[in-house]
Amino acid sequence: MNHMTEYRSKLCTAEEAVRLVKSGDWVDYGSNNGYPLTLDTALAARRDELHNVKVRGNLLRGPLAVVECDPTMEHFIYNSWHCSSYERKLCDVGRAFFTPMLFRDLDRYYHQYLTVDVAMLSVAPLDENGCFNLSGALGAERGIVDVAKKIIVEVNENLPRIRGGAEVSIPLDKVDAIVEAGKLPLWEMKSPEPSQIDRQIANHVMPQIPDGAVIQLGIGGMPNALGELLAESDLKDLGMHTELCSDGYLALFKAGKLTNAKKTLHTGKGVLGLAIGSQELFDWVNENDDIMGAPLSYVNNPWVIAQNEKMISINGCLNVDLYGQVASESAGTRQISGTGGQLDFVSGAAMSKGGRAFLCLPSTFVDKKGVLHSRILPQMGGDIITTPRSQAPTIVTEYGAADLTGRSTWERAERLISIAHPDFRDELIRKAEEQRIWLPSNKR
Repeated sequence: MNHMTEYRSKLCTAEEAVRLVKSGDWVDYGSNNGYPLTLDTALAARRDELHNVKVRGNLLRGPLAVVECDPTMEHFIYNSWHCSSYERKLCDVGRAFFTPMLFRDLDRYYHQYLTVDVAMLSVAPLDENGCFNLSGALGAERGIVDVAKKIIVEVNENLPRIRGGAEVSIPLDKVDAIVEAGKLPLWEMKSPEPSQIDRQIANHVMPQIPDGAVIQLGIGGMPNALGELLAESDLKDLGMHTELCSDGYLALFKAGKLTNAKKTLHTGKGVLGLAIGSQELFDWVNENDDIMGAPLSYVNNPWVIAQNEKMISINGCLNVDLYGQVASESAGTRQISGTGGQLDFVSGAAMSKGGRAFLCLPSTFVDKKGVLHSRILPQMGGDIITTPRSQAPTIVTEYGAADLTGRSTWERAERLISIAHPDFRDELIRKAEEQRIWLPSNKR
């Protein structure tokens, strides 16, 4: 049977395809632009005949039809590996549930512990080799594809194809049903304009980045903004090895900074696991031979990351306490995002020859009542720890950079207070004294 004959034999409507789902099943959706909009809508239409269907996803823009149609969760229960702003709001009101993980371990979870009865993924059109490309969601979807009992693909003609090995695609013979969705619009996540504080933070990071460094930028406004600012710097021959490829890398490429020429692993190629950004970014990564996609089990493996000399990891965080504990995914017990790959890259960069990891945050925030609060805390007050104090790297605010590696509690307290907002330093010193992590001779 040739490719097109087999393709036509599996082609069906979304309503026909979702008949593969039974009550009690675990259904996995593709991540970000791998979200199967047409299939989600068709599955929601079966609400009254299905019960206890568990749906997993991550970084989905929403709205999800299976969630919106079932406020009592009698029919569909949604679970997220990493919250988008939409998924965060669902968790806030008990309409979704977060599943903790490290992105590097996601494939292993699927292979060793989890059941996938039906996978539903949006993919790029069939290629000449008889494969569907997983596009910008490939890194998070490999384990799902490997273990799923049934696979339904929703073909979106607008999705870019990302080059790589066999792991970036699904062979036609592994697919059970094909739904053609036409040209659905892609979710674009554009970088915000860098704020004055972003620029001040970047000015503390950039002098510590050498020419030829391999850069990882995390998810969020601040890392993306730092990518834009790096593009304005005098740095040369930068490389890319990243969980998420965003517009920050496109800015580096357009400025002539991103060449990948000095990389010690995959020389000449930028490596990514996910791609989310503007349409211009999607056009750039589409069939680009200088970019290599791979599963996050590979991209985020610290031993792989460390093979890149001068590996520089730059991520955002929410709060840091005087012991060096870092909260990047929650405010108290409220889930904001997820651990994702932050700890993976903090670990890998620390192991890299000439590597460094930076966790960046503004020193303060203003609450809804207009009250100013410090993001450097005496100790965590219920926030979920993303990076433990034993792996705390360099913390950066607009007031400076504090390298915590190998530092004792009193050294950490002194360094962190020195980059806190001046209005909070005296109180932080008082708390540090109470917590017995302050020397009388420390700088004030």
